[in-house]
Amino acid sequence: MAGGNERSMKALKEVWKRAENSLCADCGKPDPDWASSTLGVFICLSCSGIHRNIPSISKVKSLKMDHWDDAQVQFLAKHGNAVTKATYEGHIPIYYYQPNYNDCQVLREQWIRAKYERKEFTEPGKHLPYSDGVKEGILWKRGRDNGQFLPRKFFLSEREGCLKYFTKQDAKEPKINVKIDVINATFQPVKIGNPNGLQITYLKDNKTRNIFVYHESGKEVVDWFNAIRSVQFHYLKVAFPIASDNEIKNRLTRNFLKEGYMEKTGPKQREAFKKRWFTLDHRRLMYFKDPLDAFAKGEVFVGSRENGYSVQKGLPAGTQGNFSWHYGLTIVTPDREYLFTCETETDQLAWITAFTSVINQAMTPQEYASKCLDAVSFPS
Repeated sequence: MAGGNERSMKALKEVWKRAENSLCADCGKPDPDWASSTLGVFICLSCSGIHRNIPSISKVKSLKMDHWDDAQVQFLAKHGNAVTKATYEGHIPIYYYQPNYNDCQVLREQWIRAKYERKEFTEPGKHLPYSDGVKEGILWKRGRDNGQFLPRKFFLSEREGCLKYFTKQDAKEPKINVKIDVINATFQPVKIGNPNGLQITYLKDNKTRNIFVYHESGKEVVDWFNAIRSVQFHYLKVAFPIASDNEIKNRLTRNFLKEGYMEKTGPKQREAFKKRWFTLDHRRLMYFKDPLDAFAKGEVFVGSRENGYSVQKGLPAGTQGNFSWHYGLTIVTPDREYLFTCETETDQLAWITAFTSVINQAMTPQEYASKCLDAVSFPS
């Protein structure tokens, strides 16, 4: 009996150490130490918890702590991540967002359910709820002024190339009508205070407007998210006919590079530093009095190093403004310097890393045009 257990464990380790099984099959996290004995995939602890919630599809076991019998090990050997992915991920639309281990729970859960439970990607040409080019339904939207979440009708149209929302079900005119190419969407469960919270942003007069929404159903809110990406993809295919699919995919919705609190001072650099919420959305650095503000108090364009932009650790010598946080950083632009302080050194280094990643990228012609229209500085 002991010999059989040793043989099974040795065989299990041989399958486990295959290169194809070195990353979680669902989120890509390195060194997964769980597996599904019914699907044959190697997964991380976090994804195993999601699998555990669909026991009719997947039964999970620890590779380190649980016993695996010969038949289960042979099943893993026959399948593994490569074979199983070929089956369950064979026909994923290019616009569909495939989450990684840094993404929120609702995105990862619906990705796993879409693959194994609903089998959305197992055959070509399958009808998908986010692929029709049109979507209509109710989302709970946060009021711009009162902060209350109320049901609002949203309408997305590929033919019209826009997203609309209506304050009343029978309203004939939308409250907003936004072109699809200026829209971004990113999940914000912590900021919004709901596990299915989605932040939709768009440019209005070249300034960013935020809309915060959620839906009680995780599937429904993720379907809305992928429907936006689908409509954007097909719109951009027409607008940029010579661009490759991957180039267009890279222009769809994006996560913010960094968010969090910093202190800032005004353009004279003698004013008291004030605590504000900052969002770095690629080359747009925005600040808000409250993270759920509809509009930024100010925006600044962050260009490239060859155009005179840089980020420096610390504040200039002789900085006079009063500040309570002592981990400073300075953004240098051709027009002026922007001074910030962070609460911890960890925050300071994370912001410097985020700014550096942007500044080290060459600017595109579209970004040059955006800079010409953009706000030149933060107000005090």
